[in-house]
Amino acid sequence: MPEPARVYKYYDLLASIFIVVLVISNLVGQKICAFGPFRVSGAQLLFPITYIFGDVFTEVYGYGGSRRVIWIGFFSNAAMAILGNIIVALPAAPEWKNQEAFAIVFHQVPRLVIASLIAYWCGEFTNSFTLAKMKLWTGGRMLWTRTVGSTVTGQFVDTIVLVIIGFAGTAPWKTLVVLAVSAYVGKVVYEVVATPVTYAVVGFLKRSEGLDAFDYKSDFNPFHVGSL
Repeated sequence: MPEPARVYKYYDLLASIFIVVLVISNLVGQKICAFGPFRVSGAQLLFPITYIFGDVFTEVYGYGGSRRVIWIGFFSNAAMAILGNIIVALPAAPEWKNQEAFAIVFHQVPRLVIASLIAYWCGEFTNSFTLAKMKLWTGGRMLWTRTVGSTVTGQFVDTIVLVIIGFAGTAPWKTLVVLAVSAYVGKVVYEVVATPVTYAVVGFLKRSEGLDAFDYKSDFNPFHVGSL
């Protein structure tokens, strides 16, 4: 008989937090926050956290564990976007005066929905693949090289895909390049600053779960369906 799948203490909890942060980051993306002369969107403040989670999943549970939660996040985001647009499109009751405000939050342009989903998918899998491979190359040492290195590649792919699919033709390329570079640098700096937190979380999980996954025999096909 096949061996029962191992049950991990914190994987489901972390996956749930990851999904919640991911969905919320898309809902708050339209809010522009001011920090002195700097302006950042709500998504820029929250979305990089999902890459930190991606690092934790791959480092502790392996590429398979990360792949599973990436797909859950993908379908959760798609469901939120589709259902949100459907509810916005339904006729509002005459006595309800908040349709415009509701639409601002939940209505998403189809082009941007597609761009964000593809960018998320490409970026997260690039991040996970890079970290898994770097862990093999470093023999599990120097975690910071993997967390930063995977973010450098993952966020680069995410940013480029999002700008090209979501904004090409809407503004001069010079403006889009400045937008992409600013967003990319901010996300990488975010990861570097969060490195001590990542170290603490990874260390705690490895001790608690009794696990430190190395992807020597993993199938890196993102479409592979397998157990954690």
